[in-house]
Amino acid sequence: MARAAAEDVKVLGHLLSPFVIRVLIAFRLKRVEYELVDVRLAEPKSEILVKSNPVYKMIPVLLHRGKPICESAVIVQYIDEEWSDDGGSSSILPADPFDRAIARFWAVYIDDKLPYLIRALRWEKEAAKVTELVGQFRQVLGRLEQAFTECGKGKGFFGGDAVGYLDIALGSCLGWIMTLEKGKSVKLLDAEELPLLAGWAERFLAEESVKGLVPDADEHLKIYEVATARTSATPAA
Repeated sequence: MARAAAEDVKVLGHLLSPFVIRVLIAFRLKRVEYELVDVRLAEPKSEILVKSNPVYKMIPVLLHRGKPICESAVIVQYIDEEWSDDGGSSSILPADPFDRAIARFWAVYIDDKLPYLIRALRWEKEAAKVTELVGQFRQVLGRLEQAFTECGKGKGFFGGDAVGYLDIALGSCLGWIMTLEKGKSVKLLDAEELPLLAGWAERFLAEESVKGLVPDADEHLKIYEVATARTSATPAA
């Protein structure tokens, strides 16, 4: 049962952002109710976003008791600490300091590599460059396949028996990975090349804490096609 949202918990963002999805999954794991305030990144930026995150003016932003907390990784760690174990939920970050450090390292790696590759592949039209980006994408996922062996320790998730910090970091990107596979007719998460990661992805998307939060490829493609059409229709400066 979810805990009552008596503490005024709001999240600024929208469901097509993997960074916002991370925060919502963390709240699901902690059984904390929240209000999602739909905020897009279109110009001009909304007043509440500029006021809450004046430095980057980016989503997500967590408003807890009226106080803003920014950056998805920071927010997820805050949620893990603020709502520790009083509601019967497990910790998101590993208990062991070394395992915790390793999870943070790979989460930084994910944020350093995947957002750029997703954006680049999303907009690239030249076949040779698409092929090059797909190769880079597969190389990154290959490293994460190795990381799964190290972090998962033979269990179902990066976090062991249950979804944890690193699962959230990578799993939030699965919607866009599936969208790129379908929209670009490429294979990124190949079950033959990456059997551990492919199996993990299926388990992750089937988790109750994840269902309904990671948009499927068709939903993403609708947004992708509209955005592409707008860009193509914009005259050169």
